[in-house]
Amino acid sequence: MTRASSFEGDNSPAMTIPRDGRTSTLWNLILNNNRVSCVVYHGPNGMELRIESAKGTILTEPFDMQPRSMARTRALRKSLKRLGWKEG
Repeated sequence: MTRASSFEGDNSPAMTIPRDGRTSTLWNLILNNNRVSCVVYHGPNGMELRIESAKGTILTEPFDMQPRSMARTRALRKSLKRLGWKEG
């Protein structure tokens, strides 16, 4: 004798999570009420690093989570801080 299962299969489509868009903000700096942010995005061509302000994107370059890329973000931040930018 076989026993019928009380569980039925779910054939609904799997939920998709959009992979495009902002992934992480690494840092923010302020100078004279102007803010810049170092942001990582995931787009159709992979990861991308952007330095952004309220007026638009200042810098865009490919990004991967490797030590060299992380060192690049620290160097950009350090350079701006030498010019007078503060944590914000």
